[in-house]
Amino acid sequence: MTTKPFLAALLSSSALLASCGSPSGGETAAQSTPAPTTGTPATGTATPMGEPQVTAFGTYDEPWAAAFAPGPSMLFITEKPGTMKFIDTETRRTGTVSGMPRVDYGGQGGLGEIAFLPSQRAANVGSRTIYLSWVEAGDGDTRGAVVGRGTLNCGTQDASCKVEGLETIWRQTPKVSGRGHYSHRIVFSPDERYMFVSSGERQKKDPAQDISNTLGTIVRLNLDGTPAAGNPLADRGSPSDEIWSWGHRNILAMDFDADGRLWEIEHGPAGGDELNLVQKGGNYGWPTRSNGENYNGTPIPNHSPDDGFIKPVISWTPVIASGNFFIYDGDLFAPWRGQGIVAGLKTEALIRIAFDGDTAREVGRVPMGERIRQVVQGPDGAIWALEDGDNGRLLKLTPG
Repeated sequence: MTTKPFLAALLSSSALLASCGSPSGGETAAQSTPAPTTGTPATGTATPMGEPQVTAFGTYDEPWAAAFAPGPSMLFITEKPGTMKFIDTETRRTGTVSGMPRVDYGGQGGLGEIAFLPSQRAANVGSRTIYLSWVEAGDGDTRGAVVGRGTLNCGTQDASCKVEGLETIWRQTPKVSGRGHYSHRIVFSPDERYMFVSSGERQKKDPAQDISNTLGTIVRLNLDGTPAAGNPLADRGSPSDEIWSWGHRNILAMDFDADGRLWEIEHGPAGGDELNLVQKGGNYGWPTRSNGENYNGTPIPNHSPDDGFIKPVISWTPVIASGNFFIYDGDLFAPWRGQGIVAGLKTEALIRIAFDGDTAREVGRVPMGERIRQVVQGPDGAIWALEDGDNGRLLKLTPG
């Protein structure tokens, strides 16, 4: 474990334009995508605060997601090749979780999201429901994202954890070729009645405007994976009856604010990353509209007032390439309460977003010096970040 003061934390976004132009790709180097077009992101004023302290808690093999089991100090981390690890962040006890599914690993695919039900808060991990997402192979050279539900059992004496009874409850439809844009992030509604899952368009573009499939959508499901009542396309049958919104590209970040609004951040092409307020039955325009352009340099019509699509609340060019985000509600970083904390891959930073009703703006960045795949809030309000790639470090941020 190492501890050091954080350097030059809390710069305003305007001071980091150079870092936005980093040549590394947003999602994974395997894509070999060119650098995005230049431009100016939303700017704001950073809230004054002392430099955070950053403490390293070991490394992980291509970490993709992390989640604290509600209540204790146990953090669970997925590694994309198919392993899930845990660390007790108080005692630093670590281990590997058994009972993982077989995953189709490669490109952007593998083991993905972890999600726990907030209502199952307890002093110990014990036995509780766990939701996972991963990529499974189909017939021929096809694959798609899935969501599974099982029971996580952790012993108190032998320090072991196992997922039992894991059952696939939702599948991205259809399975297609390629290994990109799965999305497969999971978030529960504040009343815990519904599960929202982001379903990427799998780098196929046009399916995002085809409501007969779930590529390029956010789906709204019951907790058992069945379509929720009241979805906007319920009368069209399966799988359209799962869809809540469509016209999305690659959503890797979703969270609800304190007033129950669902926000998402999705990767644009060369430019045009978006923060969107998710609306029932909303069409967000991809690939017909984007504030970016194709990787080959050909233009895509920008969003316009009369195009019939929902417009992004924030659009970033150069891109930020979000890993995930959450809306902070802790006390340690009190000036950030209610703000979105975004894991920046391209920017190698944490990006802060201030919300005001249905509007939002970027208000600052915390430079991290590495691509950040995941950020989560700890039980005590500390912020935990996972670096992207091989030997990605787990970092704890606390006020300096």
